[in-house]
Amino acid sequence: MSNEAQKKLASGTLAERIAGNSNIIFAAGLVAILATLLIPLPTFLLDIGIACSISLAIAVLIIVLGTNEPLELSTFPSLLLITTLFRLSLNVASTRLILLNGNAGEIINTFGGLVTGNSLIVGLVMFVILVVIQFIVITKGSGRISEVSARFVLDAMPGKQMAIDADLNAGLIDENEARSRREAISQEADFYGA
Repeated sequence: MSNEAQKKLASGTLAERIAGNSNIIFAAGLVAILATLLIPLPTFLLDIGIACSISLAIAVLIIVLGTNEPLELSTFPSLLLITTLFRLSLNVASTRLILLNGNAGEIINTFGGLVTGNSLIVGLVMFVILVVIQFIVITKGSGRISEVSARFVLDAMPGKQMAIDADLNAGLIDENEARSRREAISQEADFYGA
């Protein structure tokens, strides 16, 4: 980091300094996830966490639908992992609250009443349907789709490298452009190979 950037970072407010150093935000998020797993949460904090989780899921969906190239969202696998860990910690916290106190907060109660109509039979049928959809259709289908798309992209990589070499040899691009295109192909291979 340059001297000017260090001075600017040191002179800003606390929020600007934290935003400038994303490692602090990442570490704080992981500590919060671990704390959620280990420490029983009050119901209002669980409601806030669930609301944040739903908002984050909607934001990620909008961002993913708005991207044109895969490399525009190269951090997607890491983002998906972190949000999944966050949701799992909320699941553990809500299960703990239900088993210990019999109360899971307002969001879970409202959503449960909305989906089941406060009927045990309807709730059980909906649960079975959601389990079947989740594990058979979505998990297996999305896994297969990602494997096939990664295979096609990775199989096309040598052809793209040869096209760059051909353009360079024909004089259509210079060495710097060839280097940047190779770097983009390398990043794309890392993205799909992950």
